Amino acid sequence: MLLWAGLGNPEPSMRRQRHNVGFMAVDAIAERYGFSPWRNRFKGEVAEGRVGTHRVLLLRPMTYMNLSGTSVQEAAAFYKIAPEQITAFHDELDLAAGKVRVKRGGGAAGHNGLRSMDKMLGTPEYWRVRIGIGHPGAKERVHGWVLGNFTEADHQDWLDTLLDKMAASAPLLADGQPEKFMTQVALPEGSKG
Repeated sequence: MLLWAGLGNPEPSMRRQRHNVGFMAVDAIAERYGFSPWRNRFKGEVAEGRVGTHRVLLLRPMTYMNLSGTSVQEAAAFYKIAPEQITAFHDELDLAAGKVRVKRGGGAAGHNGLRSMDKMLGTPEYWRVRIGIGHPGAKERVHGWVLGNFTEADHQDWLDTLLDKMAASAPLLADGQPEKFMTQVALPEGSKG
C-alpha cells in the first residue's frame, strides 16, 4: 500500500489558500479514481482506492500544517508503510506557479509540514511532490502569500488544469516513475507523452 499525504490546514476558511494545494491534489486524485468517501482516522481524513494497480491510502492531516507528521506517522505505523512508500504533496515557494517537481529526501526548505514529517517519521527519505505556487518577491510578503487564496485567474490560467493533469498522471507516480510523471504533467494540454 502507498500512503499519499496532501498537506494543508483544516479550517474551511483556509480551503482555497496556496498552502492547501496539497489537499487540492489528493482531492483531485480521489475524485478521478473513485476513492472511498473521506472518513476521520489518524488525526486526519482518509480515503482508500486504487491508482493503476496500486492500493493507495490518501490522507489529509487535520492537525494543521505544523503537525502534519503526527497524522502521517500514525497512518504509516498502522499500515506498516515504509517511508519510501510515502509521498507528500505540498506547496513550494521556490518553484514557479504551476511547475511540479518530484524528489525523494532532501531538506524541508522552511516548510513546516515537511519538517514535522521528517521529525515524526525519523527520516526525510520519503517522496515529495512539490507544487509550485511562486514567490511574492519579498521575504516579508511570504506569510501573506502562502496563506492567501488562489485567485480566480490562477484557477482559470493554470491551477485547475494542473490538478487535473496531476491526477491523470498519478499512475506513473504510483508505478515509481517520477520522471515520466513530471514530463506528463508538464506537457501542453492536448499533447500525448
